Amino acid sequence: MAGLSILIPIFNRDVSELVHALLAQLPDWPGPAEIRLLDDGSGEVYRAANRLLAALPRVVYQELATNVGRAAVRNQLVASAIHEWVLLLDNTSQVPASHYLARYAAASSQAPVVAGGVRYADQVPTEPALLLRWLYGQQREARSLAQRQAAAYDQLLVNNLLIHKVLLQHFPLDERLRGYGHEDTKLGWQLAAAGVPLCHLDNPIVHAGLETAAAFLEKSEQAVRNLAQLLRENNLGATSRLVQMARRLQRAQLAAGLQAVLALGEPLLRRNLLSTRPSLKVLDALKLLWFLREGAGR
Repeated sequence: MAGLSILIPIFNRDVSELVHALLAQLPDWPGPAEIRLLDDGSGEVYRAANRLLAALPRVVYQELATNVGRAAVRNQLVASAIHEWVLLLDNTSQVPASHYLARYAAASSQAPVVAGGVRYADQVPTEPALLLRWLYGQQREARSLAQRQAAAYDQLLVNNLLIHKVLLQHFPLDERLRGYGHEDTKLGWQLAAAGVPLCHLDNPIVHAGLETAAAFLEKSEQAVRNLAQLLRENNLGATSRLVQMARRLQRAQLAAGLQAVLALGEPLLRRNLLSTRPSLKVLDALKLLWFLREGAGR
């Protein structure tokens, strides 16, 4: 069977537990396999911990001198991978205790792209600042297999994605999208437009790294700007719920008025999202405001 390169970009996180869990399952992949780690400008305390992993068999650890960003670090990992299949994981991932790689091996004959999905811990975080990120993950990102299959290419996540290396070389992640968000969305659009078969699999990893609400809001705003940038360049993302809402408002000539109202209420919206009882509907309203400001809904 074709080989597997597991690719993990690292930024300010000790990935020792993740790497050891994956090493324990490498025999379940019926072919050669490696784990490649690329540090993207982490602090020295994290680098010192992760450098120890370089001594492990079938683990390659390297460092970048400066931070290059989510898309660029993954593209560099793909370029260095030595096997036909690559498995993209975030450094916040926790893999199931057993059968994780075995399930991917069994599904690899079905399509050149296999998406395993993501889930979040069932327990509500005890730290209030982490509640918004957990709630968003639980209700928006942890979609069931049936939900993912119903819209196979929408909201594609590069976290926990098994894909032929040659496809990522043909459709590299867009390094112009700085900061956070939607480089994987664009990949999904490109795969759909090219008619590349995609298989969804019930093989989720656990997203274990929760950000504070303040950090998540900053990243969410950056993601909206990235989405607007993509839409200015092409129309592939017209199926997005946010895009459709903005365009309906534009057609009804209500966009400018609603933008003004939301702008007045923005401090209150942010206050709710930073509180101990955040609402995802409030987050949707804030994202709509950011998107309308970008003028990309026309």
